[in-house]
Amino acid sequence: MILPENSKDHLEVEDEGFDHESIISRGVSPGLVRGASTSRHALHQSQAGYSGSRPPTYLEDDENDHFYDEAYSKRPTSDASLVHNAAPAGQSKGYYQDLEYADPYAPNAYTSQAAEKTSPFARFIGGNEGKYPLEQRIENKKRGIGRQTYPFLTWIISIVLIAVFIYEEVIQTKAQGTPVSFKPTVNPMLGPSGSALIYLGARFPPCMKNVSSVPPSTLLACLNDTANPSTINCPLEEVCGFSGFDNGTPNQWFRFITPIFLHAGFIHIALNLLCQLTVSAQVEREMGSGGFFLVYFAAGIFGNVLGANFSLVGSPSTGASGAIFGTTAIAWVDLFAHWKYQYRPVRKLVFMTIEFLIGFAIGYIPYIDNFAHLGGFLLGLLVGIVFYPVISVTKRHRAIMWTCRIIAMVLAVILFVVLIRNFYTSDPYAACPGCRYLSCWPTASNNHCQGTGLSNSSSSI
Repeated sequence: MILPENSKDHLEVEDEGFDHESIISRGVSPGLVRGASTSRHALHQSQAGYSGSRPPTYLEDDENDHFYDEAYSKRPTSDASLVHNAAPAGQSKGYYQDLEYADPYAPNAYTSQAAEKTSPFARFIGGNEGKYPLEQRIENKKRGIGRQTYPFLTWIISIVLIAVFIYEEVIQTKAQGTPVSFKPTVNPMLGPSGSALIYLGARFPPCMKNVSSVPPSTLLACLNDTANPSTINCPLEEVCGFSGFDNGTPNQWFRFITPIFLHAGFIHIALNLLCQLTVSAQVEREMGSGGFFLVYFAAGIFGNVLGANFSLVGSPSTGASGAIFGTTAIAWVDLFAHWKYQYRPVRKLVFMTIEFLIGFAIGYIPYIDNFAHLGGFLLGLLVGIVFYPVISVTKRHRAIMWTCRIIAMVLAVILFVVLIRNFYTSDPYAACPGCRYLSCWPTASNNHCQGTGLSNSSSSI
């Protein structure tokens, strides 16, 4: 077979012939580094040879099959089995000189360099020495990646809220034959009557302590009363339920907690679930279920404590709004703590302000307490400062954050203690007489936010 002088096959043959002769007969060039190829040098020399009058190479067909000898095909430089002939990591093999590394060989060079070991509490609050390096935490913050992928606690709480609301509707339907109360008063949130909500555990101060304006002898509309004004009245102890009072004295302190799981109607629970499954769920993803649990229930309970102090004593209150407002306060902590990492922070601030004002306006609807919203938001800010994982780039910023955490924790404890003590005094209104207007829009139907706030369906003796 005759190979044309300028053909590709001709060049490849010359290349291969050069490799075979140069490596086998003459050995390895002293300057050749392991892994280097001689084919480029061979091609250069073969092309240089053709520039003269070198005659074309003639090969027989059977010579193509045996061009490489057996010895050469088994040498470490053969391309036939690179994996089989590979040298261990960081070492050389064969006839070439050893590799020189810029840095000493480190088997764990690509292992994630986590921060120094810290206490579980430091990791829980998201200290700078957290689970991941600082650069990765900043990148995760910009991309919206939190501590966990799924908000399991938010989902569980939402399922519980739905189950409790179904139970509310069952009690309401058994009492009045309809899931929505239209008599003796209309529930604008399309849900149970006021008496049914009190019976199920709404925040209602006359069931929690002695209220001079609503003593235990007060008669309220029974659950099955559908007349307006009410014609079927029941003692306060019976309407409060839960096996009545001990020694005839109202003492149902747990009504600081139970209203979190109750809702005034279909509209109420739909709005709360919408916020909880969006805003609250994202907060749980970012701070983890542990911190989210503390913020959610601390804010919800404190909202009811604040409302019990300054709301009209005769107006029942329900809803997880205080707890949800507490989780939205975390978004404010995140916004100001990580302003430079936020995407369009000014725009985000505007939308968050609008959402807060809408929630505040909803608090004037009957059976919904604005104090729960405001109290939950306030304590959410304080507890969020303590437990939200804030990224501290400098030691100065870290010291400032720890100072804020200590102050916030002290303020949260003081607020709880002061307001609970104030609630169990004879007249909690005396501490702030005008605060009632934060949750009551003065109209003729509510006596311009004066008195007890009991609806027309109730009477007292």
